[in-house]
Amino acid sequence: MWGAKLNPVVYTVDFHPGKVTCFTVTIILSKRPTAFREVVEGHRSGFIPRAIIPIDDVGNVEPSGYAPGEKELRCKLASLYRLVDHLGWSQAIFNHITVRVGKEDQHFLLNPFGLLYHEITASSLIKVDVQGNMIDRGSTYFGVNIPGFVLHSAVHSARPDAKCVIHIHHAACIAVASMKCGFLPVSQEAVLVGNVSYHDFYGVLVDKAEREIIVKNLGNNNIMFLRNHGLVVAGRTVEEAFTRAYHTVLACEAQITMMSAGLENLVIVSEEAKQRSMEVVRRAQEMIEDGALKEKEGQVDTKKAMQVRWNLGDLEFEAYMRMMDSAGYRTGYPYRLPSVKRPTEN
Repeated sequence: MWGAKLNPVVYTVDFHPGKVTCFTVTIILSKRPTAFREVVEGHRSGFIPRAIIPIDDVGNVEPSGYAPGEKELRCKLASLYRLVDHLGWSQAIFNHITVRVGKEDQHFLLNPFGLLYHEITASSLIKVDVQGNMIDRGSTYFGVNIPGFVLHSAVHSARPDAKCVIHIHHAACIAVASMKCGFLPVSQEAVLVGNVSYHDFYGVLVDKAEREIIVKNLGNNNIMFLRNHGLVVAGRTVEEAFTRAYHTVLACEAQITMMSAGLENLVIVSEEAKQRSMEVVRRAQEMIEDGALKEKEGQVDTKKAMQVRWNLGDLEFEAYMRMMDSAGYRTGYPYRLPSVKRPTEN
């Protein structure tokens, strides 16, 4: 378990012909915040110390080629790439997360194929349309990965509500996607993410004709398991897509752990319990959107009270952005609640 201390280890070895005569290990303790973890622990990229690259590298003035609000979306998407890497979901330079830009143009942003996730910044993101035309090359020399374009363009073109699409090759998700039993309702997380779809493996996704099958199989669901391949998650916002992916990964990890006991030993959540749970989630979301979680009238001065509207995933994502900004990532995130501390009462 990663704690509050960073323990770099210095190895000293004295060599003599034919043997090692001395092996000394020196441990140097230095305090670092937990959020410092990603700087030192590279997850799938290896345990290589690295400097923090600021996410918001666009500046205060949006470039002329940006759509209204594009800079904010670029910062959110680049931050999500960093967060995915921090959680250990990344696979070197592969896989993609995309965000639709603009209301009328079918343009979306994605990562340049060649950067590790910890290198992605707001300006480096590439903008393309669903036909494959390059709209903005971003700030790097890299281009677009074709399989990534095929998958994400299919979802964005068919589902206007899918503003953000996440595709990952997390080991537990691949394992579940490759099981005949599929994604089982054996945990609370599995129940709360809702219905899922499946798409069979036809080979590496390079054939644009496969987009029609992808769209048909996804349907109206927001989660699709790509058989023998990985996971696709869609959301109306970056925040919603992230929290949906987060709980799906947890559910897959739980299922893989449970499977060691044998499928016959697993307790499957009943359909009634599933529906009741989904109703609780729906009511809770309505309460948040209607402001039921605000201070009760009369307890505070409503003229001074900050009124915040939280949508699905906002609370979790904003908490992670605070963690990253406190570590120096400069996310450029537009906080709904800039300060989490209540003002001191006189």
